Formats: sequence, structure tokens, C-alpha cells
Amino acid sequence: MLSLLAPAAETASLGAPHLAWSSLGLKPGIELGLFTLRYYSLAYLAGILLAYWHLSKMLKAPGAPMAQRHADDLFFYCTLGVILGGRIGFVLFYRPELLTDFSHPGPISWGAARLWDGGMSFHGGVLGVLAAITWVAWRNKLEWLRICDYISVNVGFGMLFGRLANFINGELWGREADVPWAMTFCDIEHTADTCVSSFIARHPSQLYQAALEGLVVILVMLPLFWKTKARWRPGFLVATFTTLMATARFVVEFFREPDSYLAYVVTETGLSRGQWLSLPMMAVGLGLMAWALSRPIEPKSLPTAPSHPSQ
Repeated sequence: MLSLLAPAAETASLGAPHLAWSSLGLKPGIELGLFTLRYYSLAYLAGILLAYWHLSKMLKAPGAPMAQRHADDLFFYCTLGVILGGRIGFVLFYRPELLTDFSHPGPISWGAARLWDGGMSFHGGVLGVLAAITWVAWRNKLEWLRICDYISVNVGFGMLFGRLANFINGELWGREADVPWAMTFCDIEHTADTCVSSFIARHPSQLYQAALEGLVVILVMLPLFWKTKARWRPGFLVATFTTLMATARFVVEFFREPDSYLAYVVTETGLSRGQWLSLPMMAVGLGLMAWALSRPIEPKSLPTAPSHPSQ
């Protein structure tokens, strides 16, 4: 196992020895005989279950735009939307060549369908969730925008767990860095038994994303719902979430190493593909927020006082 501190001679160009991710003893999952329960799968599951629990709690508060049975449908279709939308978005936005790749051995040779090879897009996942909400709202004649408000409050849970799983897996690391918390990752070879690192100290950008896309979003959205009147102003919650998430992703991309097949985008434009996709998302969030604040609170969204029989 590599030393906790990468050899000073090999990191001299960066000023000092740095932490080595490989020495943290992290595993991609829990070994269960012939089966490995991967932490990334557990992260998805934990985020979905916690979001479902919290949404159910939100629906018991005054002014809910749907019933519990609608929430049950939503989480099935939203989970499907995250998986399918995330994969389709990854292929279309980042790896369109997978659409014509049928070179893999095994029963599924089409590269675009091989989710286990890695590759999910956050922006594609957002579109998948919006499609799921649209379907459930249309089928049940519910208010689409207010359902988006309620769902948006809970997305931070999944983002937090997912980014922590990225760190545990030693993937999606950051750009070269010379800061005290910089780390070396297995960026040459990384298998179940082998970690060969180039000893380039990098930003642990997975933790930055866990903090900004997960923890900060949770710390803003939950009090906004429970402690303010934001839930009575249709569109404001989802606008706040969209703006926060787009801004967080845009900022973190300055510290995250671009995928090798997309490095040319940064070279040619100065911004990464993730940043270009975040800009319209940010514009939509700010525009929707301005629209929501310009409109009066809908009377039908306000809680009604209980009637009391005359004494």
C-alpha cells in the first residue's frame, strides 16, 4: 500500500508531500462473497429513501400540492428519470460516440447501454426528473410547478451521498493543486488490487461537490421550506434550488479535472462542458426566481384556519 504521504521527491514541484487517497483504505463497496455491494449504489438508495421520508413529512404540513399516493408514484418515476436521464444525458452531452459503439463482449455490446462501465450526467438526470414530474402531474391533474418546488427541497440528500461515493471510489478527482489538503489519486491504474498513482497532488473536488451541491443545498432548502413562507410562493423553491445547484457546479468545475475526452473544450473555450451546461440552468433559475417574487402569494396555497363551532 502506498504511504499516507506521497514521496516528497516526487511531489517536490508542488512544494511538500501530500495525502495519498490510496492510503485511506477505502473500498468501492462491501464484499459479500461473490457479490460486491457498491457504495455508489448505496448512495443512490440512501438519497432516495431519505428524500422520500422527508417529502412524506412535508406532505403532512399545510398547503401540500399532492397526496402521499402521488409521492409514491413520483419516487418510482423520478428514480427511473435519474437513471435513464442521467445515462442518456451522459451519452448525448459527453460521449455521443457510444451510440455507435457495439464492440463490447458479452450479452450487451452496445456502449450506450452499459451503465456499469460508468457515466452519468447530472444535467441529464435533472431533465429525467422533470420528465417524471411532468408525467405524474399530467396524469393526476396536479400543479406541476408546486410539485417541482416540493421535489427540489429533497435533491440535496442524493447529491451529498453521491459525491461522497465518488470520493470513496477515487473517481472524478480535481485539478493539480498545491494546498495542504491536496491528495494523490490512482489516476494511472486503479483496479480492485492495484493503485498506481502519478503522484500529482490534486484538489479533492468530490468533497467540494459534496459540500456545495449537497450540504449547502440542504442547509438552504430545508429552512427555506420549514421556516419561511417560500412554500406558498409557487416556483420560488425550485428556482432557488436550480440557481444554487448551477452556481455550485459552475464554481466546482474550476477545481475538477476535465474528462480526458473533453479537455479540448476547456482549452478552446476556457470553460468545461459542465460549466457550459450550468449557465442556461443558472439563467432559468434566476429568471424563475424573479418571476416568482413578482407575483403575489396565491391565496389557494395559503393554509386555512380551522373553523370552530359557536359556543
